[in-house]
Amino acid sequence: MKTSAFLYPWDVIGDPDAPARIADLGVQQVTLASAYHSTRALTPRHPERRIVTAQHAAVLYPPDASRWAGREPAPYAQTWVDRDDPYGDAAHALAGAGLDVHSWVVLAHNSRLGAEYPHHSVVNAYGDRYPWAPCIARPAVRDYLVALAEEAAARPGTSGTELESCGWYGFAHLHAHDKVTGVGLGDAAQYLMSLCFCASCRDGYAAQGLDADELGAAVRRALAPGWAGSGSTEAGWSGVEKLLGPGLADATLRWRTSAARALQEAAVAAVRAAAGPGFQVLLHADPAPYRSGANAGVEAEHILGVADGVVLPCTGGDAVREAVLGPFAGRSAVLAANFGVVTGMGGAPGTLERDAAHAASLGANQLRLYHAGLASDPDLRAVAEALSRIGR
Repeated sequence: MKTSAFLYPWDVIGDPDAPARIADLGVQQVTLASAYHSTRALTPRHPERRIVTAQHAAVLYPPDASRWAGREPAPYAQTWVDRDDPYGDAAHALAGAGLDVHSWVVLAHNSRLGAEYPHHSVVNAYGDRYPWAPCIARPAVRDYLVALAEEAAARPGTSGTELESCGWYGFAHLHAHDKVTGVGLGDAAQYLMSLCFCASCRDGYAAQGLDADELGAAVRRALAPGWAGSGSTEAGWSGVEKLLGPGLADATLRWRTSAARALQEAAVAAVRAAAGPGFQVLLHADPAPYRSGANAGVEAEHILGVADGVVLPCTGGDAVREAVLGPFAGRSAVLAANFGVVTGMGGAPGTLERDAAHAASLGANQLRLYHAGLASDPDLRAVAEALSRIGR
């Protein structure tokens, strides 16, 4: 089973031992960030540093000035790695160790964009804007994300890409100093909190026969009991229908699905046109179409008619893997099971062999390991041992 480990360029730049260390894990590929959101990351084995602070979403290569001249929004350049082209330099070093390199492109997750262009952000039923979540229904945002995917994916020395957050982003977000868990919100309530009411989405609801003001009032009524108590526990699409009513719920999903498909189809087509034949395009995805976030909600039949396959979140036990892999079973495509291997972040490298076997029994044909740069030495040893047994 082909296996790829996620990495940041700063895990490699300045550490001449990193490429061989990654290759010695037993992986064949690295999924290397070329466009990424803000983060604070540990570099536990780097000879020169221990912390990298990526202060804002940025591209990790020199953006093409002619492509972006006069365009708003446009990508931001990074300043925290002392290289003109950290992605390109890291990709070259990894290829020298015999590793295939795919780009890792984060799209609809960008807090700096939201801060500088607030009108392009998702705005909820209460009028609150989510600066981390650009609204993909806005034409300017969609055009920007498609152009970003085209440029960030098909970098020199890259044979494929994985597009993360190629769809709706919403309420859920790992934010600095979060204080949002005092009232519990199940994923049905989170869907309602993720519905956008910007001008583009209001027009989209109208096209579905909805009055946006009436829809917003319905959302607020549905959520009111949770705010007055200890939260809302409803889960699944049936939970959304319970909160909002089947008619309203289905109409909102039709609009959001059409906007997400438009982005996904355009982004994949642009990447393929730029990269040429044989370039593999995968999406980080969730088979529940109503979900938003890094793993965009999709319908299996549609997305596999667009992309070459999907990367699916498989950390969390047998039931999780069955839920995410089940809708894709029996389909001819790349089905990559993504496992966390950082114990401190909830991963379980010690059960990787068993978990990978279970994923394979459900149709997974590739593995993804998150994240070889962040993992401890014991975690990496457990990964190497598991992969050596899987490869026998």
